[in-house]
Amino acid sequence: MNLRICHLYPNLMNIYGDRGNIIALKKRCLWRGVSASVKNISLNQKLDPKKFDLFFAGGGQDRQQGLVAEDLQKKKKAIKKAVGAGKVFLLICGSYQLFGRFFKTHAGEKIPGIGILDITTVASHKRKIGNVAIKLPVAGYQLPVTTLVGFENHSGNTFLAASGKRQAASKTLPLGKVIKGFGNNGKDKTEGAIYKNVFGTYLHGSLLPKNPHFADLLIKLALENRYKKEVNLKPLDDSLEWQAHNFAKKLK
Repeated sequence: MNLRICHLYPNLMNIYGDRGNIIALKKRCLWRGVSASVKNISLNQKLDPKKFDLFFAGGGQDRQQGLVAEDLQKKKKAIKKAVGAGKVFLLICGSYQLFGRFFKTHAGEKIPGIGILDITTVASHKRKIGNVAIKLPVAGYQLPVTTLVGFENHSGNTFLAASGKRQAASKTLPLGKVIKGFGNNGKDKTEGAIYKNVFGTYLHGSLLPKNPHFADLLIKLALENRYKKEVNLKPLDDSLEWQAHNFAKKLK
């Protein structure tokens, strides 16, 4: 099997170790004898969704995020096709925000997102910085551990669609519930968002090396979607990864 990974905007959206997520995905495939290829796609480059199984985009500074927001509008149709086809996306921080409906700046300007996730983000004057631990929803996951750990540093407050009929219609749900840290907005205890196989989160760090179970979930979903059959990944010795995970859970 071969996992084809698309790294979106690696030259613009790569802070707090986000590139480590690509390294983790590739290594965890190679250690199992699954080939993994990575192609970088950035500004003004065509995106063909049929050529990839898993897409990754990290966080960035305000200027870079503005450039990416404009370029994403050009790739919106291709990305929607990929999402509709069940392709897997991992979106961190700024990229997570831009896959929502809009980002509202301090000046009141609304920077349009591409509307994959039914979320909105509003700038605040308080940065949310520190270590994060969240509990994943159990339903639909076959995971040995139901926590994720990471590091957050963002000023935007992200809100999912209102509860009830609106949220049921949008089908965008929280990635998890905050155990420690701020999460989406520091108020409602939600962190991240999920829609189909699109996963958005504020967790930097990088995320996947300290959360091998989540890395394997993304790989499994991507391979199963491509090959249209159940995929059972070979177990790896993740003792070091779990030490890092458990240590991060204890950090204040």
